[in-house]
Amino acid sequence: MNMIKNSLILLVALFFACQANAQEVLPLIPKPLKATRQTGSFMLSQQTQVVANNEVKQLAQYLQGELLRYQGLSIRTADKAAENYISLSLVNNRGKKNAAWYQLVISSNKIEIKATQPEGLFAGISSLLQLVRQQSVNKKVVELASWEIEDEPIYAWRGLMLDESRHFFGKEKVKQLLDWMAFYKLNKFHWHLTDQPGWRIEIKAFPKLTLVGGIGSHSDSLAKAQYYTQEDIKEIVAYAAQRYIDVIPEIDMPGHATAANKAYPEFSGGGSPKYPEFTFNPGKESTYQYLTQILREVDVLFPSQMIHIGADEVHFGNQHWNKDEAVQSLMKSKNLKDLPAVEAYFVKRMADSIKNLNNEILAWDEIVGGTLSPEKTTVFWWRHDKPEILKDALQKGYQVVLCPRLPLYFDFVQEDSHVVGRKWAGNFVPWQSVYQFPTKEITALPNANTLIRGIQANVWTEVIVDAQQLDYKIFPRIAALAEAAWTPSQLKDQTAFESRLKSHFKLFTAEGLYFFNPFNQQASPELLTPAQRKGLLPDNEAQTAAEKGTIK
Repeated sequence: MNMIKNSLILLVALFFACQANAQEVLPLIPKPLKATRQTGSFMLSQQTQVVANNEVKQLAQYLQGELLRYQGLSIRTADKAAENYISLSLVNNRGKKNAAWYQLVISSNKIEIKATQPEGLFAGISSLLQLVRQQSVNKKVVELASWEIEDEPIYAWRGLMLDESRHFFGKEKVKQLLDWMAFYKLNKFHWHLTDQPGWRIEIKAFPKLTLVGGIGSHSDSLAKAQYYTQEDIKEIVAYAAQRYIDVIPEIDMPGHATAANKAYPEFSGGGSPKYPEFTFNPGKESTYQYLTQILREVDVLFPSQMIHIGADEVHFGNQHWNKDEAVQSLMKSKNLKDLPAVEAYFVKRMADSIKNLNNEILAWDEIVGGTLSPEKTTVFWWRHDKPEILKDALQKGYQVVLCPRLPLYFDFVQEDSHVVGRKWAGNFVPWQSVYQFPTKEITALPNANTLIRGIQANVWTEVIVDAQQLDYKIFPRIAALAEAAWTPSQLKDQTAFESRLKSHFKLFTAEGLYFFNPFNQQASPELLTPAQRKGLLPDNEAQTAAEKGTIK
């Protein structure tokens, strides 16, 4: 009788143990496509070996470096191992065409990461590192629960844009941001390097672009020149490449050219009273030669083979074109009926230069109204209040990256009481809005399934003046962005995500990030500069304009 009773107790215990395992939360962001809890655990220690052939040796070295950096574990590589090892291997799985597909299996004596491409192996390594970093180290040992994971993203483009023209943050901050992008499997770093306040990339053919155009910022027109040398650019691009992140430069034209025109006024197309010297001159042949020479140097620095040319908001400062002799002559010779036609002509000329460099053309959604061919062209839909532009882009066959102001502009405030940042008619951007994007209204549009490349958050920096304010705007929304870009909508669960998100806050703290805590706002109050405390917000004018729909 006692044996029967004990057997029943054992069965009940096993049942509840299985239930607990089934319900155990895998603390990964973004949420994997499939994850099954297995029995047992793996003991990661300095006796653990990494087995990888020459084809993936660099990935093994990256894994070694990150384990040492974050957990102080120094593990070895090996040609083969019998137990307690991590195996990295590329497999021939023709049914898996997604470049980021991977399998991660953690069992009691080994960890196996398999993928069809190196990008997938890196995604699997990122998942493993995320699990490792959330566990404590006890006597140089990390205990990892056993899981079987199969995973791949819904979007190939999972991006973040940083504006460094308005305020400059520097090489080490950019590297830290790239680290977090890799941690969350984001793979496109869109680098906004030129605009009105400053030119931030060295061009050796035109040194005054940085020496003169690099002077100033959005909040201080006399700030010392700050920019990236070409050696800096190479270093950052290589750092990103090790993390399977493409770096895409943006060289804004024909508008937002004020800093460049300060350096080389002979190529200026003038501006308007509110936006002086805002444009390049589309009527001068020398302008196209000048800009093409710039793009040639840019092309050499960025192997992504993609160049973003902006091409937005030109109407802010193209009034001078109405009386500029070179522009008026161009309009007559080319039979261009109005200034938008001049703008379209300029964009087409520069797009041809970019295509001749074997690059894709990327631009903001204003180009949809122009004459640019959809071939090798991607539109960045940013005007959330103009859904018809998105529909038109898809109808015309353009590839599209979704980055609407609401909810993917991270210079918008995260909470209604915050004062540093934008709102749109009272609307702001909490992490929940980011997490729920894109909506069914967008994904159900004709051609959306084939032409939407992915999503991207944009960090404009008019009001973000230092590294702490940058962190405060990005974190924790970057985690919500990652899951929105990776995980199918039918698998998303906001409540479950919230639980996983909270567990990541200790990682933010360990990295010294000053982040917004939406669940305990007193823990990290909004940081204000002295001018912002006085209510002299440098973006008051921009915010008013934004609410009217007239500024990016």
